[in-house]
Amino acid sequence: MLLMGSVVVDALSAAYGQKSAKQPIVGFLAAGTPASHGAWVAAFARRLSELGWIDGRNIKIEYRWAAGDDRQTKEFAAEFVQQKVDVIVTSAFGVFAAREATSTIPIVSAAYGDLVAVGIAKSLARPAGNVTGLSIQPVELSSKRLELLREIIPNVRRVAALVNTHVAGAQEVAAIRIASAKLNIDANVIEIQTAEDIDAAMAILAGQTDALYVFSEPLTNTNRDKIIKAATAAKIPTIFGFREFVDAGGLISYGPNFIDLFVRAAEFTDKILKGATPADLPVQQPVKFDLIINLKAAKALGLSISDTVLTRADEVVE
Repeated sequence: MLLMGSVVVDALSAAYGQKSAKQPIVGFLAAGTPASHGAWVAAFARRLSELGWIDGRNIKIEYRWAAGDDRQTKEFAAEFVQQKVDVIVTSAFGVFAAREATSTIPIVSAAYGDLVAVGIAKSLARPAGNVTGLSIQPVELSSKRLELLREIIPNVRRVAALVNTHVAGAQEVAAIRIASAKLNIDANVIEIQTAEDIDAAMAILAGQTDALYVFSEPLTNTNRDKIIKAATAAKIPTIFGFREFVDAGGLISYGPNFIDLFVRAAEFTDKILKGATPADLPVQQPVKFDLIINLKAAKALGLSISDTVLTRADEVVE
């Protein structure tokens, strides 16, 4: 009888322990705002739930929105470290800020320029540290975007490149210069780090450039409406890295499909929550790329886009 009572008590204690066990916490440090990054973050949460991790049931997701502010990004990263979250998921400068804040908490990069080039990962095959995820390799994309500009605007001679130097490394800036030189295009790289820098740059571009290349990252994404409004008013054709810029009225975008990247970031997170270590999870690269063209914007600029380019587009916005 005493043995039976002991078994019951042990069983109840075990059940209570299961119910009271601490839920894993995922710290999601969104580099932008709900308007700029909301769809990507939602794709991450949706995929994570498909993998069995339901927010509020068996996992807790803490969201922070940095709005392209580097100082705020660092503060949020430090907050997650103090909170002792189980995984930090982030992108762009958030990856650097999180890595600076901790060398032990696993970090999943949903999207970062080149994790190996900046020393965050030792190699794509074996990251070696506490960071893994998706690496965009933007150097190759710079050349492709400028080639697209030349196809759409054959007489383009001057391109202004709006580049956030807190995110873009020297390699990316050099890639823009090298690719433009090969195409006989004069590239004026305008370095920005704040929203005020964007205002100042856009105020002087009218009549000074044939096209605008926007290095697409959280700061420019958060301020995309003002960039597009100013470029449209100045009749400047634009090219971006995210389709969201085209949805907001920009001319053309070419780059990785960010919904797909954030879905895959959820898969990395799932593996880590199940016991995998970032050092043993190879860094992956984009597999889906989108070319989006806004015909309405082209008509407003008086541009005629060839059928050759249009047939290559993944989507044409009428």
